[in-house]
Amino acid sequence: MLFRQFVLVACSAIGAVVAGPVQNSHLVLPPDAATHKQAVLNIFLESWAAYKEFAYGHDDLTPVSESFTDGRNGWGASIVDAMSTMLIMGQTELFEQSVEFASKIDFNISHTTDTTSVFETTIRYVGGLLSAYELEGQKHPILVEKAKEVADKLSLAWSLGNVVPYGFVDFNTSQAQIATSNVAEAGTLTLEWSTLAKHTGNDTYRQLAENSVRHMIGLTPPLPGMAAQGIDPGSGNFVGAYVSWGGGSDSYFEYLIKYPRLSNTNDNIFADTWHTAVDTSMKVLAHNSTVGNHLYLADWDDGQIVHIGSHLACFHSGNWLLGGKLMNNQTIIDFALTLADACWNTYASTLTGIGMEQFGFFSSDGNFTGATPTDDDLAFYAEHGFFLFPGAEYYLMRPEVLESNFYAWRVTGDTKYLDRAASAITSFSKWLKAPSGFAGIWNTNESDSGFIDDMESFWFAEVLKYLYLTFDDPNHISIDEWVFNTEAHPFKAPPAKFTYGSGKVGSTSSSSAPFKSESGKVPEISFAPVLGKQIKGQRVV
Repeated sequence: MLFRQFVLVACSAIGAVVAGPVQNSHLVLPPDAATHKQAVLNIFLESWAAYKEFAYGHDDLTPVSESFTDGRNGWGASIVDAMSTMLIMGQTELFEQSVEFASKIDFNISHTTDTTSVFETTIRYVGGLLSAYELEGQKHPILVEKAKEVADKLSLAWSLGNVVPYGFVDFNTSQAQIATSNVAEAGTLTLEWSTLAKHTGNDTYRQLAENSVRHMIGLTPPLPGMAAQGIDPGSGNFVGAYVSWGGGSDSYFEYLIKYPRLSNTNDNIFADTWHTAVDTSMKVLAHNSTVGNHLYLADWDDGQIVHIGSHLACFHSGNWLLGGKLMNNQTIIDFALTLADACWNTYASTLTGIGMEQFGFFSSDGNFTGATPTDDDLAFYAEHGFFLFPGAEYYLMRPEVLESNFYAWRVTGDTKYLDRAASAITSFSKWLKAPSGFAGIWNTNESDSGFIDDMESFWFAEVLKYLYLTFDDPNHISIDEWVFNTEAHPFKAPPAKFTYGSGKVGSTSSSSAPFKSESGKVPEISFAPVLGKQIKGQRVV
């Protein structure tokens, strides 16, 4: 029986229910947890030492060539992204050195010729600075000043009278880049910009970010609660009809439930839209594989189910656990845990024990993936219930599977999630150890595929933080007290409200018009400068 066949009762309940605590209050760490936590700290310190030797002050270390890249405008992304992790790991000396560096960053100009991503700069720089400010007890106001400095420049993304921000700004000419965007880029600003508003007393920051999300919620979506991936800031209309929990859409949905938790807003529109998106996903996107009965969320392309999943999308189970607990909805919680198992299977099934960027699967209702699997792919599927998507077999040091694993441990207390995290530590230590620091690999199912010569800043910000916290005292950074942004920077949350959302699912659009969108080039998503490929609409091209 397909899991999604019995999801309707709790998801369609009428009337809100009392919010439950998110974190299990009876968590007990086993004796070996301290050993695993120390192993993660050692990886962090080794990675940081390599970065400091070969790339300090630049954005990323290139761990094979022992040099650096500046893909985030050359402001030292790894330093700012690592600050919250340093505090959580008790590395106060490294943190103070990083504050000294951050205090001298000139965010008024880019140190490269690249335009500046509003999304990436918000989640890494604005988020990293503000989270560090809150975690260390608000002792360094310069961190807020620097967050304000970069946000003021990013606000040029709204300078043409548009409610939805443009995705990129040229800091050197002070002009927005006129181009289509996607809902993740336009809708993943509310946590950071509302926190900046709180610490500066200027509510304009919150209003800019929140109004963008309100506008997108108000559009008629292709599926209930589920925004199309593309958005044109100029017209304010959707572009195309692609729906996904993966890159380009992912953190838009993520923040629909995290923003009401962090802000405790009394407006139900955000939580209700999230609830509706989850309900729709269970009914339309959820499919079980014909081998192994693994539960996946497919993509949807203007009525066509696309049987693919991705590492990026695997954040969904952790996000659903958070929302399911806030809504006291056991159906969502159980569904989320089943999704987490399927995502972990993409790690457990490979030769390296590490998950790939993207995978395909088949279900009883179809097998369209957008690519033609080889005989080897079909043989792998017959054993594991998924196959590595052609051209996306690599691991780019992403966190999402381990992020959801962290939430699953903190919510359930089931030690199988500790075992999974320990397995990941072992795999990373064996397969990602580069000449200096750690690196991604080109094929997670081969022993000699070679390294990807880039150690992204989110290795510090996300992967190692979530692994460390999995084995740390659960009362340290409790998920009842902190809300993580999509770059794993925690923000201090107020005590939880009595309820989140109205308990109803259905249309949250302010428009009664049928869905419509513009045609145009699908926005570029999930692009890593080091790779010779791009992913658009979740398809490698």
